[in-house]
Amino acid sequence: MVAREENITKAAQILHISQPTLSRQIANLEQELDTKLFVWQSHKITLTEDGMLLRRRASEMQQLSDKIFEEMSSDDEVLTGEIQIGSGELKSMDKLAEVIVEFHRQHPQVTFNIQSGNSEDIKLKIEQGLLDLGLLIEPVDTEKYSFVRMQQLETWGILVQDNSPLAKKNYVTAEDLQNETLIFTQSRPMTNELNSWFGNVANNIKLISKYNLLYNSAILAKKGLGILLCLQLESHYEGLSFVPLKPALHYNSVLAWKADQITSKTVTSFINFAKKYLKDISLH
Repeated sequence: MVAREENITKAAQILHISQPTLSRQIANLEQELDTKLFVWQSHKITLTEDGMLLRRRASEMQQLSDKIFEEMSSDDEVLTGEIQIGSGELKSMDKLAEVIVEFHRQHPQVTFNIQSGNSEDIKLKIEQGLLDLGLLIEPVDTEKYSFVRMQQLETWGILVQDNSPLAKKNYVTAEDLQNETLIFTQSRPMTNELNSWFGNVANNIKLISKYNLLYNSAILAKKGLGILLCLQLESHYEGLSFVPLKPALHYNSVLAWKADQITSKTVTSFINFAKKYLKDISLH
């Protein structure tokens, strides 16, 4: 509350405690953690870097607490609660959306929290217990995660301005992109894969920017900052054309969850439903 209000008097009023009591609690916390949490100025109080980290961790702890309460208090007969799913910007989100819609039709009291992010962020949140499942690009660590494979291939290519000669091509090669200004993913594993794809011309590429999610960098590409290397999505960006790479760079994606972890009845039901739904699709 002090961090939110940036004023200890206001925070104490909201918390219905005295200002000296609140000041003492902050001092005790700083002493316990052996760090300074706040910068005290004449008219406001702001968080130090350690204070910002503590606030973020406290928020994560609150989310876990809420999640535990939901799981422990769920009705044995009717599925309720919220399923937390992380997803990268992937074409296979289309099929995952189908799974979510069909599951919700059968269990209308279940809600979903969909969080977008790159694979590294999603894996970290699964490990922390903040996400139940994640839609990830393969490979995944089979010792850490159980998963069901999605049916759609994820295809790498470029987003380039419509008036570029490259936009008229059926595909682009590494040689087509050498000496061009490029916008890259910040994912280390995928950067390594792309550098391998570039082969002998890897040293000739010019990196101008990196991204973790696509939308904002697509705007940069539209404005002419550079050519964007990315996965093909269902989205269309006005003024930009998608051109696949050759040789093709394809990857499978998976819906993954932490292996050997006891989950709530609602999450377990969703996992089993997703397995069956995706298996039935593959048989048709």
